[in-house]
Amino acid sequence: MKKQLINYATMIRISKGISHSRDPEEVVLITVEGIKTALDAKGCALFLVNRKTHELEMAASYGLSDRYINKGPLSALQSIAQSLEDGPVAIFDVSDDPRIQYPEEAKEEGIASILSLPIIIRGKLAGALRVYTSEPWEFTLDDVNFVQALAQIAGMAIEMSRLYQGQKEAIDILKSMRDAKALRSKKRTPFEGVPVSVPLSEATKKPS
Repeated sequence: MKKQLINYATMIRISKGISHSRDPEEVVLITVEGIKTALDAKGCALFLVNRKTHELEMAASYGLSDRYINKGPLSALQSIAQSLEDGPVAIFDVSDDPRIQYPEEAKEEGIASILSLPIIIRGKLAGALRVYTSEPWEFTLDDVNFVQALAQIAGMAIEMSRLYQGQKEAIDILKSMRDAKALRSKKRTPFEGVPVSVPLSEATKKPS
């Protein structure tokens, strides 16, 4: 019960933090840090799929070393690909599982188990959320449901943040165009402001 209460409290805190943020980078940072802390795991990372290269590009991580993060390109077709197609996948022993792309690097990092879940946005695969533990961990259904719920919340928040940023950029462009138009309309000719009753020849005379 205590663990469930912690998870609910974490979900509320993360959801609140996400709802107040319109920056995609901040959204993913809030998510990975919250999950790592709530589950007392070694680390957590969120990846986004690059559809051109078919690679999983890390958007944010918490608790993982730079050496492990920069170990090499992560293929969406080789690195726990099943979790991107069929849903959550829990790997109990990373040192003895063919679905791990970098088993030696994971061992050096001190990773024992991994939970991987897909991030779906508008019905399409957008990325993956992964939890790493330093001890062999049999993830429970509650663990999976908790992480999966936050993965979906993060996915929706990322999409909303992107839409907001796109809308803001469009508004800024329109505003700059409007300001430029207004500036052009306010440009004064050398004879603007001269009373109509004053002949132009008088207006252009130099003062004696």
